[in-house]
Amino acid sequence: MDQLKTYLGWTVDFTVPAGAPAYCEPDSVRWKVFKNPVTSVVAGVCAVLLEFADDRIRSGVWDHSVFPTDPIGRGQRTGTAAMVGIYGPQSAAQRVIRGITNMHAKVEGTTPNGRTYKALDTELLNWVSATATYGWFTAYDRFARKLSKEEERRFFSEGEEVSKLYGVTYSPKCLDDFYAMMGRLEGDFEPHPINGEFLDIMRSGRAARGLPVWIQRALAHAAIDILPPAVRQVLGLGKEYDLTFFERAAVKAAAWAAETIPAKNSPPAEACERLGLPRDFLWKSEAAQARLLKDWRASHALSGEAAAAVS
Repeated sequence: MDQLKTYLGWTVDFTVPAGAPAYCEPDSVRWKVFKNPVTSVVAGVCAVLLEFADDRIRSGVWDHSVFPTDPIGRGQRTGTAAMVGIYGPQSAAQRVIRGITNMHAKVEGTTPNGRTYKALDTELLNWVSATATYGWFTAYDRFARKLSKEEERRFFSEGEEVSKLYGVTYSPKCLDDFYAMMGRLEGDFEPHPINGEFLDIMRSGRAARGLPVWIQRALAHAAIDILPPAVRQVLGLGKEYDLTFFERAAVKAAAWAAETIPAKNSPPAEACERLGLPRDFLWKSEAAQARLLKDWRASHALSGEAAAAVS
């Protein structure tokens, strides 16, 4: 669950330039959700399974990336890109996403089923973006903290601007929209041995250095637990993948700890500092966050008035 701060050889500094806004605000639901590394792992695995249900995405990832041979590196780079899109300065997010899009422009081929694909097909881009939104929201809601319907609406809408940078043309507004979108695609979903290979990687201890195998196994099972039942059935993920009572308790305990113990060297903490907030801002109580945000907004308003007077 390490959070690297490099992408394609470029080091991302989340602390500079001072005051540079991200695509999401400090009080956004996404800043709260994405800070949790435990639920982020669960979300990422869930999103991959949803993507791999489509043979075009599955073939594109398996045949054109290092995922089968370097799942750790591939997963960390994907996580870095997600962190930059949420917490990084907008200029950094644009740079990283432009690099990703340039790589994806070269990815095309034909699936074993004979379906041609291009990574920049809007239908595929829309589905990949939607699976990430579903995964992060549902994992956090299930294992860290229950989110309200208003938070659900905000979470889905907060990702639209960044998604457009990837070429996404449609983003679900809520879970019901996601399920409707899935319904239009699931007729082509199918099981495949690659899904088993991916889960073997995630459950065997090869996905993250330093984490005990049983924890990695629990996180993989938690990801399967939040899959829409129809997709789990299509993928053929039976009872052997069930999240046990002990595993569920362990994942919830780890997610709770991640909610309460500040990770002060993480991208979320560094982004808080960049914007003039304490590094532990996101781990404070809601009341404390509200007080800090009130002062933060007041200081920004005064700075804006001073700048206007000078000009």
